[in-house]
Amino acid sequence: MPLRSIRLAGCACALLILAGCGGAVRVEPPVPEGPAAAACQALAERLPRRLDGADRVESTPASPYVAVWGQGRIALRCGVPRPVTMSPTDQVPEINEVAWYADPARPTLFTSVGRAAYVEVTVAREHTPQNVLVDLAAPIKAALPQTG
Repeated sequence: MPLRSIRLAGCACALLILAGCGGAVRVEPPVPEGPAAAACQALAERLPRRLDGADRVESTPASPYVAVWGQGRIALRCGVPRPVTMSPTDQVPEINEVAWYADPARPTLFTSVGRAAYVEVTVAREHTPQNVLVDLAAPIKAALPQTG
C-alpha cells in the first residue's frame, strides 16, 4: 500500500478514535495549490454550520481546507489528491449535480470528482451519507467549477 494511502487511512481512523473526545478534532489538512487552493478557500466560506443534525466543531491544526461536524463524525478535506483506487471506467453517481466516488474498500469515504479540487468526506455510520452529500452539493457547486 502506498505511503499516501496509509496516511489517508490513518487519518480516517484517527477521526473515529477522536470522535468521542471533547475539544478540537485532529484532522490532517491537505495542501492544495493554485486554483485548487483558491476553490477550497471559497468552499470553506460556504459550508453549513450544521450537517445531518451535527454542529460544526473546531479542528486542529486549524485549516481553511478542513471542516468537521459532530466531534469528527463527519469530516471534510478539500484539495486532496485524486482517489488512487478510482479508475477511468468507474461509474460515479451524481447527487444534486455533484459526482461522488465511493471507495469500495472504505464505505464511509466519499470524494467529489470532476471539479476544480477533490473534496473528501468521511461520514460515520450513524449519519446518512446521502443526507450529508445532498447538503454539501450546493456549496461545492458554488465554489468548485466543473472540469472538462
